[in-house]
Amino acid sequence: MPQLPDDLDAVAVRTWCSLALEALGRERAEIDAINVYPIADGDTGTNLYLTVESAAAAVEAVFAAHETGTTAPATADAVRAMAHGALIGARGNSGTILAQLLRGMAGVLADGGDAAHLRLALTRAAAAARQAVAHPVEGTVLTVATAAAEAAQGEEREVRAVVSAAYEGARAALARTPEQLAVLGRAGVVDAGGRGLVAVLGALVEAVTGQAPVRGPRAGSGKAAAPVDGGSVVGLPVGGVPVAGLPVGEGPLDCPEDADGGPAFEVIYLLEARDEQVDRLRTRLDALGDSLVVVGGDGLWHVHVHVDDAGAAVEAGVEAGRPYRIRITHFATESGHDVRVQAEPAQRAVVVVVPGDGLAGLCTEAGATTVIARPGEPPASGELVDAIRRAHAREVVLLPNDAALRHTAAAAAEQARTEGVRVALVPTRAAVQGIAALAVHEPDRGFDEDVVAMTAAAGATRYAELAVAEHRSWTMAGICQAGDILGLIDGDVAVIGADVPATARTVLDRMLAAGGELVTLVLGEDVPDAVADALEEYVREGHLAVDTVVYRGGHQRAPLLIGVE
Repeated sequence: MPQLPDDLDAVAVRTWCSLALEALGRERAEIDAINVYPIADGDTGTNLYLTVESAAAAVEAVFAAHETGTTAPATADAVRAMAHGALIGARGNSGTILAQLLRGMAGVLADGGDAAHLRLALTRAAAAARQAVAHPVEGTVLTVATAAAEAAQGEEREVRAVVSAAYEGARAALARTPEQLAVLGRAGVVDAGGRGLVAVLGALVEAVTGQAPVRGPRAGSGKAAAPVDGGSVVGLPVGGVPVAGLPVGEGPLDCPEDADGGPAFEVIYLLEARDEQVDRLRTRLDALGDSLVVVGGDGLWHVHVHVDDAGAAVEAGVEAGRPYRIRITHFATESGHDVRVQAEPAQRAVVVVVPGDGLAGLCTEAGATTVIARPGEPPASGELVDAIRRAHAREVVLLPNDAALRHTAAAAAEQARTEGVRVALVPTRAAVQGIAALAVHEPDRGFDEDVVAMTAAAGATRYAELAVAEHRSWTMAGICQAGDILGLIDGDVAVIGADVPATARTVLDRMLAAGGELVTLVLGEDVPDAVADALEEYVREGHLAVDTVVYRGGHQRAPLLIGVE
């Protein structure tokens, strides 16, 4: 049995994220089924799962960067990665609030993981979450978070006592939520977001103590659950939530008096903006709709709001800064209330991950459904599953365009298959391979034949990218200094140069030495067109039979992507 931590170190944070993801995976269907507030759209458990999945992936990336070292990452690196991952991957009202809770905790735990820091972290987290919500409501996850923080304050001893007290305080508060929020009392359920938070805190208890907390009746309560509606009971996690008159699994529950008259759309986006701009954004969005939650800081924010005018909500973000990863959900369609007949699914579609908005436009014009992978923000499997659903086809070809996404894409493909979609994963390792595969896609031919042709086109495309070295380090091409331009061919550093044009020419020479018929250049947003013109001329002068195509990639990590077919 592994040694249990005396405080919350990086390994404990990693374990916590993993256990929380497992717990929400087990419980998300039941949490979805009791989701009646603020909208009875039955997705709270799923949104919390996807948020924690993103947090866990970010922590795993920190540990992966330390694989060659002898020590684990610093606690500060792990908790900050957890908070950042949750922020960029937050989904829905509940996921956005959870992201702020984790961010509030990370701000304190980065300085220490002992009992005193953990008590303060829980308090800061609860306060930060309340501040992020435009109009806090009692009987929600905010109430549960506050109760957890207050219960932890009575523990002066060790970390395990603090987390256990917080968990018990959260469970007790969860049982009382139907008494505080009328819509919960009428439906005979506890708050779905609060139940998800209890699951996350239960995972923290297990990470610290090595034992899963008892999830039966609350210790010392003397009763199985809180009575609701004259004798029906509201169960606590895990193992089913008895609901007055409704078995678990028949949700989402609906409250007719609350379902009508609310905003039509949920709008979510990440936003790069200054603090003062965000203050004005809050005021404007608050006037447009409700369920407003804005979380984040240090120039990066996650915005969530329910509105009737989705365009106005996005425009407000444009005025405040640079919104991206924009997601607009029509509640009627998502919650099953839309009586319109859905369109017949297409026979085949392509879902492609792209590194910038420029290629997203290109691939969309070619008929593909796109997922943008922002620098340092790889998509989670849930985003890929959503894209497969949006494609609305019986057959889907998935192009991940990144070797690091192979497991994520495989998980998404497997999930989609359970939903009846035939999915083929073409293991593209770079965007230029995805472009080559998409160019030969023919939806009218047989599925297997199409997949084989796309796979062959991707495999016949060598790929390279230019990157800026962040620090001095050893590479396969020698020692590089911070600021050097690195030319990576098929994933390995092959060239070290002083500037983009010269390095690109050397990379092209090496790639074309083995032959080729077509060069693809994808320029980052800061690379001038003159560079592409010069490189196109360079290829033409040295290789008369080789054609060159140039695309604008937009905001992408690499200043230049190169493909040779």
